[in-house]
Amino acid sequence: MEAHQSPEKTPDRLFVVIAGRKWRATDPSIPEEIAARLRRHLMSARRAVRSATTAGDPTAEKAARARVQQAKVALGERGTPWWDQPDDERRRRWEEGLAALDSEAQS
Repeated sequence: MEAHQSPEKTPDRLFVVIAGRKWRATDPSIPEEIAARLRRHLMSARRAVRSATTAGDPTAEKAARARVQQAKVALGERGTPWWDQPDDERRRRWEEGLAALDSEAQS
């Protein structure tokens, strides 16, 4: 898959298929600008995991992994499946996740 292409989705559109593995798709109700901000937080957290692992810093690694989890939950890719949540709960999930990640980034 090229970087600019969207990944293949399952017929029900609930999962994406990457290298033959199924992964939960991002919640499609998240506005694109918000989803993009959440993805930036996710990528930053993943880079922090790599840096902490390379540096042998278990405290920093744990904190970075927690940020990865927070971003993935906010995107709807982990936690309660977004298709099982009412609209207001889905909105609250990504709004609270983004607020927490923004707050941590400013610290």
